[in-house]
Amino acid sequence: MESRRAESFSDGVFAVAITVLVFNLLPIARPNLTFRYLGSYWPQYAAYVVSFLTIGIMWLNHHTLLSYVARVNRITLVLNTFLLLGVVAVPFPTALIAESLGPQGTARSAQVATVVYGLVLIAISIAFSGLWVYLQAHQDILAARAISAPVSATVRFAAGLVGYIVATLIAAFVSPEAALVLYGLIAVYYLFEHLPDSDPQAGAANAHAAGGDAAGGAVTGRDPAGS
Repeated sequence: MESRRAESFSDGVFAVAITVLVFNLLPIARPNLTFRYLGSYWPQYAAYVVSFLTIGIMWLNHHTLLSYVARVNRITLVLNTFLLLGVVAVPFPTALIAESLGPQGTARSAQVATVVYGLVLIAISIAFSGLWVYLQAHQDILAARAISAPVSATVRFAAGLVGYIVATLIAAFVSPEAALVLYGLIAVYYLFEHLPDSDPQAGAANAHAAGGDAAGGAVTGRDPAGS
């Protein structure tokens, strides 16, 4: 299967998840607004900004990752589905944080909410890293261009997982507010490009090899990507 269908479907899921975030802000509206009243809802604003940045930057990196891919097989689709499962769940812990850190929330509820938020981000990070490692390992049949991936590049890309684990521990044992700040800083970290550059010459060789596999598949009736 060509990667365009998987990318289009993924874009739709990202768009839905990032749009749903604003629903947490709609109940704030009421007659006779005051700045003090609006300011009391700072947890909703903070959770919205952190989650919007997180999903938006995940979409950006997902787009970059799939730019390496010409074809997808069933395993790629399964890994991508698990990734999207986490992405579309982000609005739920966002709503938990918005309520628990507000005036009516308790310290215990804030702790639980930020830990749940961290667990969702950890799951997404694991799925992202798994998808990247799989594509890198099977680039000979899936990649549109070769992936020149030193270990340091993969470590940089997966470093957010360590950050999310640390932030979740901080949420559980130190401060939910500090954990929320750290979640936001990790999103800023991923603003920068951490995926490796492609190798144009090797990419041409891969494309030539993929063409040969496709021709062989046409003769034997076999799908070279195993989809």
